[in-house]
Amino acid sequence: MGMAWDDVVLMEPGVKSGDPTVITVNCPDKAGLGCDLCRIVLEFGLYVNRGDFATDGKWCYIVLWVVPRPSCLKVDWASLKNRLMSACPSCMIPYYLSQQSTCSPRPTVYLLKVFCLDRKGLLHDVTKVLCELELTIQRVKVMTTPDDKVLDLFFLTDDMDLLHTKQRRDETCEHLSDVLGEYCISCELQLAGPECEVQQGFSSLPQEVAEELFSCELSKEAVPKSSSSDTAKLKKATITVDNLLSPVHTLLQIQCVDQKGLIYDILRTSKDCDIQIAFGRILSSAKGYRTIDLFIQRTDGKKILDDENQASLCSRLKEEMLHPLRVTVASRGPDTELLVANPVELSGKGRPRVFYDVTFALKKLGICIFSAEIARHSTAERQWEVYRFLLDESPEYPLASKRARTEILEKVKRTLMGW
Repeated sequence: MGMAWDDVVLMEPGVKSGDPTVITVNCPDKAGLGCDLCRIVLEFGLYVNRGDFATDGKWCYIVLWVVPRPSCLKVDWASLKNRLMSACPSCMIPYYLSQQSTCSPRPTVYLLKVFCLDRKGLLHDVTKVLCELELTIQRVKVMTTPDDKVLDLFFLTDDMDLLHTKQRRDETCEHLSDVLGEYCISCELQLAGPECEVQQGFSSLPQEVAEELFSCELSKEAVPKSSSSDTAKLKKATITVDNLLSPVHTLLQIQCVDQKGLIYDILRTSKDCDIQIAFGRILSSAKGYRTIDLFIQRTDGKKILDDENQASLCSRLKEEMLHPLRVTVASRGPDTELLVANPVELSGKGRPRVFYDVTFALKKLGICIFSAEIARHSTAERQWEVYRFLLDESPEYPLASKRARTEILEKVKRTLMGW
């Protein structure tokens, strides 16, 4: 079976401004393909307005209606198409060959060193450039010197797989120098050495901080008082299991509050739980809520009939809908630290754009970041990606104040959730 490679991913722009772009994917199926495609869509800052999924286990047909969030976001649609096509199994080879290995080779890691004068919003401005250039931040180490200079170490992978070329490296440094202007002292980009392995290490969190961050309950500090209506919405998430409607599939009917990355979170959980989605329909948001219907099977092609297995799957999905990200503020000696955590896919990939969103929220608040790092943390259930930001005191937000901490938590959480 074969088809024109350009027809694997089709994009139809909206008729007028604000209309969604329709992305159609028609290709051989593979385990977790829907999750991989929605992850790429999220990386480009796009919101899935609605969607349809269908597969017979060998061939799949996926339609996504997407819009930029925010609407002023510039999207490189040609690059998005190339990225989506790269996630699809080749149509020019037999299906069974495309299924032999679902493991991608480990991407090459590069080290970006940016040394510059400090200023508010600096870290986000660098992060924004890296996102626009389709460079993924794997690890980061940010250090501020006593004389108000900053050394940023970014361990990057290239989604375009071009950083091995001098042209791509030079263009990256030029873009950064242009954005930072007179604040930039030096910018170097090279293949990462042994120091990369050190940065791949796991984070050591104080026990009380880890317990608060990874608790399944929404603590009073984690959800600001002014967000009580949002909390009430989150707690209304429901999942109904129906084994009567279809003779060969289990139907999951999901209703929950709409939020950034919701479709990715549901498909990621299904992928990690070895659940196959045969048919799926994602309805447009109505009054801030989403309704999603999924016809699913186990990997052996059977329905999910066991009550214990049903309860386990629903519990896992609800956890991802209620707590897709964990956010808290903790004291670190005399300093204040903002911590954000998200689950890591079994494939080892973290959630897209978290570092971007957090630095954006802090820039909007006018809060400087004294130091920052990304590391991994393991709990009994799973592995997490943890973002740690040591915050600088500011006149507008005295960090010892409970009110200031609450406002910071609220702003960061709302930015992460897209509210």
